[in-house]
Amino acid sequence: MDKILEAVVMSSYPNNVKQGLVRRVIEASKQPMDSEQCWSMLELSTKLYLTGDTKYKREIGKEVLEVYGHYHPEEFEEFFNVRFLLSLLQEGYGPLGKRSHYVLDYIQLGLQFVLESPSANSIFSLLRIEVLRKVCERPSPKQCAKISKLLTQHPQCIPTGKHQLLFCQQLIRCIGQFQCVSDGEEEIMEFLEQVNKVSGLLQRIWRTQTSAILPSLKELFSIISSTEEQEAPSNALASVVQFVPLELMDGVIRNLTNDDSITDVQMMMAIGRMIDWVSWPLGKNIDKWIIALLKGLAAVKKFSILIEVTLSKIEKVFSKLLYPIVREGALSVLQYMLLSFQHSHEAFHLLLPHIPRLVASLKKEDSNSATSSLEQLAELIHCMFFRFSGFPDLYEPVLEAVKALPIPNEDRIKHLLGQNAWTSQKNELASFYPRLASKSETGKIGLINLGNTCYMNSIIQSLFMASDFRHSVLNLTEGNSQPLMTKLQWLFAFLEHSQRPAISPESFLSASWPPWFTPGAQQDCSEYLKYLLDRLHEEEKTGKRIYQKLKESSLMSQAVEHHYLNKTLIEKMFGGKMMTKIRCLKCLNVSSREEAFTDLSLAFPPSDRSVHGSTSILPVEEIGPQFIEPPEAAGQLLGSPWIQRKAPMASDHAVPSVSVETLGFQEPGEAANPIRGNDVGVDAAKDPLSTFREQACAPKDSRSVPDLINYFLSPERLTAENKYHCEKCASLQDAEKVAELTEGPHYLILTLLRFSFDPRTMKRKKILDNVSIPVVLKLPILVAPEETEEDCQHGKDGAVPGSGFMTVVYDLCSVVVHSGISSESGHYYCYSRECTDTIPQGQPQDGVPKPASDKQLDFEIQWYLFNDTRVSFSSFESVSNVTSFFPKDTAYVLFYRQRPGRQSCLLHEALAEAGHLHGEPSLHKDLMEAISKDNILFLQEQEKEARNRAAYISALPKSPLWWRDLDRDKDDDSSSGGCSPAAGGGGSGSFHGLVF
Repeated sequence: MDKILEAVVMSSYPNNVKQGLVRRVIEASKQPMDSEQCWSMLELSTKLYLTGDTKYKREIGKEVLEVYGHYHPEEFEEFFNVRFLLSLLQEGYGPLGKRSHYVLDYIQLGLQFVLESPSANSIFSLLRIEVLRKVCERPSPKQCAKISKLLTQHPQCIPTGKHQLLFCQQLIRCIGQFQCVSDGEEEIMEFLEQVNKVSGLLQRIWRTQTSAILPSLKELFSIISSTEEQEAPSNALASVVQFVPLELMDGVIRNLTNDDSITDVQMMMAIGRMIDWVSWPLGKNIDKWIIALLKGLAAVKKFSILIEVTLSKIEKVFSKLLYPIVREGALSVLQYMLLSFQHSHEAFHLLLPHIPRLVASLKKEDSNSATSSLEQLAELIHCMFFRFSGFPDLYEPVLEAVKALPIPNEDRIKHLLGQNAWTSQKNELASFYPRLASKSETGKIGLINLGNTCYMNSIIQSLFMASDFRHSVLNLTEGNSQPLMTKLQWLFAFLEHSQRPAISPESFLSASWPPWFTPGAQQDCSEYLKYLLDRLHEEEKTGKRIYQKLKESSLMSQAVEHHYLNKTLIEKMFGGKMMTKIRCLKCLNVSSREEAFTDLSLAFPPSDRSVHGSTSILPVEEIGPQFIEPPEAAGQLLGSPWIQRKAPMASDHAVPSVSVETLGFQEPGEAANPIRGNDVGVDAAKDPLSTFREQACAPKDSRSVPDLINYFLSPERLTAENKYHCEKCASLQDAEKVAELTEGPHYLILTLLRFSFDPRTMKRKKILDNVSIPVVLKLPILVAPEETEEDCQHGKDGAVPGSGFMTVVYDLCSVVVHSGISSESGHYYCYSRECTDTIPQGQPQDGVPKPASDKQLDFEIQWYLFNDTRVSFSSFESVSNVTSFFPKDTAYVLFYRQRPGRQSCLLHEALAEAGHLHGEPSLHKDLMEAISKDNILFLQEQEKEARNRAAYISALPKSPLWWRDLDRDKDDDSSSGGCSPAAGGGGSGSFHGLVF
């Protein structure tokens, strides 16, 4: 019968004819027959099943075997013996070089017919040993899947005892070497199915033998932490982790993170490879294990590992959000990585270029998964905006991309940040932050935040960028008996000459710390600035006088030298004078008092107060008193804008008004029109910059800096409880008080009083009104009448005949921005530029140095953005638009520098002459040596870090080019499949790119 069957199978008859003949043979096989005939048929069917070159032959072999197993069990048991199976497993079947791949399938097929036979236990014992041997030989994924299928169907064949532990460990090693050799989707799906069969076997073993779990996980960790592997272990290992019971997680993580035998390099390798598992599809709980290990490392303060891994892997995790099949897990890991990385903006900023494209892709996909992910991503982005404010130029494209998505409230943001922060990060991360290899491309140096010290950093950078002040400080001689000024000199010198990207101001902070400030808490930068300037001023007054380069040059007249050497450096640079006048409304007696100031604190007018509209030139229509001189004509009273604000009095007289102005950009040589009478504006010059001027203008109903100065200088009525005690009347009387500027400071500091006390909440609230900031400001200064007439006779710009005022022009040089809604919280950063006299001062005209044109001052001087350690290029457009984009980021302290003019020409000339004779400030020997030593130390640190990084990098596995996910050609966008999230799956090439 075997000869007949073989002849039929090998014949050239059509398959349907063969099938009929084979059916007859099979039916005949169900009848009783002798043992020899059964063996012949079993040998033929075994041959067909194991070596048949077509699926048809193997199917016939299978069918015959099943018939003989059912109808001739004794003969089948005798044939399917231990010796035969051992031969099959160890030597294979078929000619040498063409061994059958179906041995395991054959054994699985035959086992079902010998389960009750006396030889069953011997067969099971054999298979327990042989499957362990097979696994140790690292079979292919397909063969491993067959072993798993066999053992899943016949668990009696699973190794037991110590062999079981070894089997699990070796099976995990096999999975670690699995690779999919094809890009086709069908092959990939087959590969995934094979991996699931193998990991499913492990799950089955762990369910019945929980003691095998921890040894298995230990083997898994040894694989992924190995630094010796030529090739990275397969991401298929993720399929193993998903079956580990979550209740074991805490113990496993605790053991791993507290194991001293595991080196940092091994741990970094392991967590890095685990993070790669987010690309494994259909895996469950993988994200939970990754996050648990990250948290465990934070708990034992392995911050160096966390920093390295986060910065090297976060972009890869982010790229997986493109794929719906792994999006949920990838987003969970991304959220933890970003929310925990709170010591630096570096990780978040790595993602900024990719966010707009991802958001656009998710919107296009328009699925429930995409919508949910967009909302979570937007929440995450706003948390990062809140934590790392002060980068408006970088954040603008991202803000535009997510503007239509929900914005979380501040409580939610604080909850997320507080819940995920690394333990004790401020102290523990000091040695790792900042992670910068070289100076900013701007050439400027940042300041390290020592724990909510951004208020100090922004002030120090603003003072440093005030070049006249900086040069004066750097010119101080050694042994000047001014300890705080000396520390400032050292800090400025390091900011000027250090090779570090950022330096620590710790020494200066401890020396300049206001005693009532709470350590570690956010403080008011304006309060700190006032305290600092006052300390420096008092220190110079009571200590040794500064040795001036100006005096050394002996070029100043004795009178001028006496005038300026009687002033401290703070008075010279920031000191101005103000006259306060009070007029009794009964006797019209006027009393006056002059006082010095270093900054003007500008309150916001009440909401019902009129605000002047803004154009490219922003005059504030009336400033200063209108009541000192006797009246000449009552008719002039009504035309005065000040009189419209204040109730008129019978004795009031109108005089020509003097305005605070913001300048448009004039052509070289074009003078600004003087303000006379009720003229309240100057036409802006028509030039190509008009478009930018319109953007920089304030909205119609917004505030401007001149509005606030106008309100500060406008008359105040003293009545009721605020009545004035008139000495002439010898009683309390209604009165009016007015302030006039009598001497403009070299650097004008303006503080916008944004924080007011709310009696209902008993807290200081912030005024978030947008205030337009002029780049050039004209300020009226009260001068003696003879000086005004002299200026007018010489045709000096800015003098107003008969008014007693002259105009002093200021250029904006720094803006300190507060980001937040409370003075006790938030963040400070600053925009700055160096305003200098760009025309050589050796050629003054009529004793007054010629200033540069407005255009040159406004656009040729580079703006910088200082945000703690980070320094970047910026622009005035960014300064003026910051509140429009980020409503909580508002200008708080402004620095203006006075342009050369009559009032300031003596100081300008002195500074210019000193600079002309001596060039850049030369530092004293000790300071130069300290900077030199620190620069050498920094280079040594960089070399050591480079070597350490090289050791880390050399140990890293070669990874696939995952960044292609984010940098695909435009042509790829139209392809179908996983690459295009809108397609929702499919596409062989893109799917392969996802998993492998």
